[in-house]
Amino acid sequence: MRPLEIEGAWVDTPTVFKDGRGRFHEWFKAERFQDSLGQGLRLAQANCSCSVSGTLRGIHYASVPPGQAKYVTCVRGAVLDVVVDIRTGSPTFGKWEAVRLDDTTHRSVYLSEGLGHAFMALEDNSTVVYLCSEGYAPQREFGINPLDPSLAIAWPDDLLPCLSDKDAAAPTLGEAARQGLLPSFAECGAYRRGLATGALQ
Repeated sequence: MRPLEIEGAWVDTPTVFKDGRGRFHEWFKAERFQDSLGQGLRLAQANCSCSVSGTLRGIHYASVPPGQAKYVTCVRGAVLDVVVDIRTGSPTFGKWEAVRLDDTTHRSVYLSEGLGHAFMALEDNSTVVYLCSEGYAPQREFGINPLDPSLAIAWPDDLLPCLSDKDAAAPTLGEAARQGLLPSFAECGAYRRGLATGALQ
C-alpha cells in the first residue's frame, strides 16, 4: 500500500497471479492494511455499483464522527477514482488526487473518514465494489458538486458527465464550507487516532 499526497488516502496495487485457468489476487488483506495504516478496517457495509460510460458519482462524504472510510476497487471495466480533501484546516484542503481503477491492475483506493470520494465510469458496465466502515445513514450523508470549477477536477474530456439530480444540485466546496457542512482536519485526525488506539470501538 502506498500513501497518496492527501493524508489519509492510500492506493493498494496487488500482485496478480495468472495461468491458463485465469487469474487470482488478494483485493483486501487485513494484515497488510494494519501494517500500512496502523489500524484495521472496520466493516459495516459492502456496496456494489454498475455504471454506464460517463456516469459520474460523487463527491460524497459523511459527517465526522463517525464518518465513513471506504476501500474501493473496480472488478469490471474501468473508472477514474478521485479522492478530494474537504477537511477544513487541512494543508491539502481543496486538493484532489485521481487513480485509475480497472479490471487489469486491480488497484484499490482507501480513503479515511472525512475525505470526499467520487468516480467516473470510463467504460459501459464498469462495476465498483467498496467496503465501508459505517453503514449508510441519510442524515449524515453530504455531497459536493463534482463539477465545481474551484476544484477543477480533470475528468475525461471525451465523456459527457452523467450525474444524478442530487449530485448535480450539490453545493460547491465553498458553499458547503460557508454552511458549516464540512468536517475539520483536527476532528478527523482525533477520531482516527481514537480508532487506532482502541479508545473508540
